[in-house]
Amino acid sequence: MSFEELGLVPELLSAVKKQGYTEPTPIQLRAIPKVLEGRDILAGAQTGTGKTAAFTLPMLQLLSSKESNARGRAVRALVLTPTRELAAQVGESVATYGKGMHLNSTIVYGGVGINPQKQKLRQGVDILVATPGRLLDHAGQKTVNLSKVEILVLDEADRMLDMGFIHDIKRILKLLPSKRQNLLFSATYSKEIKRLADGLLHNPELIEVTPRNTATELVTQVVHPVGKTRKRELLSKLITDGNWSQVLVFTRTKHGANKLAKQLTTDGVSATAIHGNKSQSARTKALADFKKGAVRTLVATDIAARGLDIDSLPHVVNFELPHVPEDYVHRIGRTGRAGVEGRALSLVSSEERGQLSSIQRLLGRKIEVERIPGFYENDTPSTPGTEKHLPFGERRFKKTSGDQNRRNKYGGKDNARGRKSSRSR
Repeated sequence: MSFEELGLVPELLSAVKKQGYTEPTPIQLRAIPKVLEGRDILAGAQTGTGKTAAFTLPMLQLLSSKESNARGRAVRALVLTPTRELAAQVGESVATYGKGMHLNSTIVYGGVGINPQKQKLRQGVDILVATPGRLLDHAGQKTVNLSKVEILVLDEADRMLDMGFIHDIKRILKLLPSKRQNLLFSATYSKEIKRLADGLLHNPELIEVTPRNTATELVTQVVHPVGKTRKRELLSKLITDGNWSQVLVFTRTKHGANKLAKQLTTDGVSATAIHGNKSQSARTKALADFKKGAVRTLVATDIAARGLDIDSLPHVVNFELPHVPEDYVHRIGRTGRAGVEGRALSLVSSEERGQLSSIQRLLGRKIEVERIPGFYENDTPSTPGTEKHLPFGERRFKKTSGDQNRRNKYGGKDNARGRKSSRSR
């Protein structure tokens, strides 16, 4: 089916064509007609599936075709995102597709001055893309009017809950009119997401284009067993020997991201870090340098990298496995996007066996193992290459009581602590 058959107006079809898109993705195919019908949506779709256009295109059409209920400076559509980077990308899509639709849009998020945002809001905004915290700042200073919102979009709702935004979201909902159209997009479904959906959506259309909590089929996943102290050495070798031009590397902490970026640079591999402690201008520059090829390696924490839209990213590396299994799915979802295949590598030490087991249970399958000669755990290979592509089993590493304790901590009863720790970063 083509975009023409989805019922989009000529202005939007022209904008889509200019972006080089000819056929809608599965999420666009299913969501766009339902949004145009005015239905509430609960969509399970990972990043890279085209979900931004799935709500942006019909939202623009609805707002341009309906007589405005708003007066003066009141916002007609509100899109909430968990991170500044995602807000910027959604705002860019709204501006790109909305050319010629005679609708005003703007973006508000923290880390930058609030006064220029106030000025844009005073001029009148039809579509507002915002992060929860900065939006509440504007609401508190009465520089934004949300009483006439006709469409509410919660993008990457699962990440917003993971980052502790649930109370902010509830405060924002109280500022909105009760009668409105609601669109909720989430890569994963948790009990918290279901509770939020139950209280927010009215008779929603359920759309799920990616199997629940699983990784995209376009991503080849591999585990490289390696000693904890030799991870950086192996990563440098993989990047250099493979002549990788672009790779996104995940660490668990901000300090770890900074340290690794410096070490890689010392190794002769250009790298920069992006995380929550960086100023917004520094984060924007790091991402821009990475996209244009000025640096080949971007080292990031989970929160900073969520929502990054990087065209045709070939490699993602888990320098450290996340404590929360769902974060693994989000990480590797940075590659294998828009029909382009990608490769996700995980450098796994014996201390991380518990996290790996939890991730494989979530995926419902084993991840292939490739041992790199000279980098085996404890540097005691048998015959190099003989165990390639075998499941990561008990014989890989010597089992210790410490491993068992870590497995209990991150895979069993204490998993909540691991979740809290991940979110705080």
